Amino acid sequence: MEIKRDYYLNQLIEAKNDKLIKIVTGIRRCGKSYLLNTIFYNYLLNNGIDENHIIKVALDDSDYENLLEPKNLSKFIKGKIVDKEVYYIILDEIQLVNNFEGVLNGLLRIANIDIYVTGSNSKFLSTDIVTEFRGRGEEIRIYPLSYSEFMSVFEGDKLEAWAEYCTYGGLPLVVSMKSDERKMSYLKEQQKNVYINDVIERNNVKNDSELINLVGVISSSIGSLSNPKKISDTFKSTANINIDPKTISSYLKYLEEAFIIEKTNRYDVKGKKYLNTPYKFYFSDIGIRNSFINFRQQEETHIMENIIYLELKRRGFNVDVGVIELKTTKENEYIYKQLEIDFIANKGNNKYYIQSAFNMPTVEKIEQEERPLLKINDSFKKFIIVKDYIKRNRDENGIITMSIFDFLLDINSLEY
Repeated sequence: MEIKRDYYLNQLIEAKNDKLIKIVTGIRRCGKSYLLNTIFYNYLLNNGIDENHIIKVALDDSDYENLLEPKNLSKFIKGKIVDKEVYYIILDEIQLVNNFEGVLNGLLRIANIDIYVTGSNSKFLSTDIVTEFRGRGEEIRIYPLSYSEFMSVFEGDKLEAWAEYCTYGGLPLVVSMKSDERKMSYLKEQQKNVYINDVIERNNVKNDSELINLVGVISSSIGSLSNPKKISDTFKSTANINIDPKTISSYLKYLEEAFIIEKTNRYDVKGKKYLNTPYKFYFSDIGIRNSFINFRQQEETHIMENIIYLELKRRGFNVDVGVIELKTTKENEYIYKQLEIDFIANKGNNKYYIQSAFNMPTVEKIEQEERPLLKINDSFKKFIIVKDYIKRNRDENGIITMSIFDFLLDINSLEY
């Protein structure tokens, strides 16, 4: 079963031969290696590139252990360049190489090569590459399968696919598994022996039970406002466990760097400024999130919100949580109230305000979802996304309501 990932392939094609290092990042097992080593590799072959001009190295393969030494890797690649035609260099898990920045900087001096690397840790991207490459690298962030990609290989209707996707997420290998038992077992194995162990080993975490408990708390409260102090208080009040907020802050950073969770900041729409705290966390894959809580707490409202967030990020938007502050008076006293907009999605000059509403069965519920949107004094599009099968419509206030399926299955669903 081959899953097409045309959205990411087109990004690679667009970036081809642009003299920058293409850095493909994302959570482990999301398909980075398959994207480069199979999909992109086959694209190159089908478009006339000689296979001798495609140099692939899987640096996490024991057969290439000697290439983790920078000089050996550099010598190996340069030894394969024997003419002036373009060579495509594909290096899997580049962060395993000591001083990989020096290797890649050295290779950039060769005029006829085009470099593609993968990495599962954002630390190497956010620190070393930005500093050392000085603008000569570009990130292509990939996520587990979107609902649309999932649907392209799922044997069933939209609702059946939705139920499956909300439970097991979009890790490509999970999609190929038939039984619920295998899927749950695989996801639990990955979160324990790959994701958590990776974080523990990489950051030399001494108290792994604290980290695991923290992930459980975050898993149980996706889309809820939080911060290290609040989480610390939760541990103390519910489990009588004392964890310093600074320690929690470090753990959260580790989880972000491993692409397991993402932090979304709040933006004051009227004040046009970011608010430092609290903020929200979302998971890079719903299946991994569910595995951390043993596939309990399947609250579809929060899961749908997480899926909308991931879809916006996959489409290349910067995503914030919106805040509208209202000031009213009661008995000659000012009362301040904050209304929340689930997502503000920005890309270039485009901005969209989006509410995630699982359903809106009453007039009161409709008014509740519309109220913060009506308080925004600009002309950017405003959306409410619901699960119900409904026809896309725009009301007299310009607010567009659409089905989650129309939103997810049409990459241009916000454009018209």
